[in-house]
Amino acid sequence: MPKQPPIIIKANGDRVRYERTRLMTSLLRSGASQDLANSVTDKVSADIINGTTTTYDIYTRAYRLLKTTKFHPVAARYSLKKAIMALGPTGFPFEQFIGEIFRRQGYQVQVGVVVEGHCVSHEVDVIAVKGETHALVEAKFHNQTGIHTDVKVPLYIHSRFLDIEKKLLANGDTHAAHEPWVVTNTHFTTSAIQYGECMGMKLLGWRYPETGGIEKLIEEEGFHPITCLTTLSQKDKQTLMSQGTILCRDLLEDGRLLQALDLTVAKVSDVQKEISMICSS
Repeated sequence: MPKQPPIIIKANGDRVRYERTRLMTSLLRSGASQDLANSVTDKVSADIINGTTTTYDIYTRAYRLLKTTKFHPVAARYSLKKAIMALGPTGFPFEQFIGEIFRRQGYQVQVGVVVEGHCVSHEVDVIAVKGETHALVEAKFHNQTGIHTDVKVPLYIHSRFLDIEKKLLANGDTHAAHEPWVVTNTHFTTSAIQYGECMGMKLLGWRYPETGGIEKLIEEEGFHPITCLTTLSQKDKQTLMSQGTILCRDLLEDGRLLQALDLTVAKVSDVQKEISMICSS
């Protein structure tokens, strides 16, 4: 009889069988070669202790193996989910991050805007306008693993959207399409998806929609946050974010941003090289 895989503990406390293929798939999706993915998976799998090892332990071990080699860009892409959570602890940097993603797609963007509704005023995280489309976006940020965005969020956002839309229409707003959005850095619950789809809302989260969630958008378009960089210190990342720099590619497009950190020429070169490899993956 084949030996059963060990039991591991998920972030929410659930105990499940370890699936080697899940780790392998994550590494390959992050740009690892098949040989590198096999090597890291073998080493991580060998260290798992039945009933004790957590999914965070597995992530940390794999990340360290990648980071201590020449595969820094793979490590950065592999740590994308953690990097987005590192935008916290407050939700405002995440709002800026989502605003930048919309801006990079050709939208005119405002972040943190108070909008008058028919009944009350509302603070909207991101307003994005392109052509006839007027998107009102709730950026729902979680800084811990194992937390899902549940049905209460789209319920609240939809009711708020209706109040705002009623006021806009009464004022003769000319946009043909007003769109309520919920964007999150975690998974949606099934009921949140059911309600959002039923009400015609736009939902963007981790692995949702199945055709391309927020992680796929970031990877395909090169919208990686600076928190994923392994060549910058945490202090340098915080300095950049406090100045409004959120995306890695901003550092390539404006060399003055890195110069302001008082880095050596060699260090600047290392950072730029890592960004180039991450964003071109």
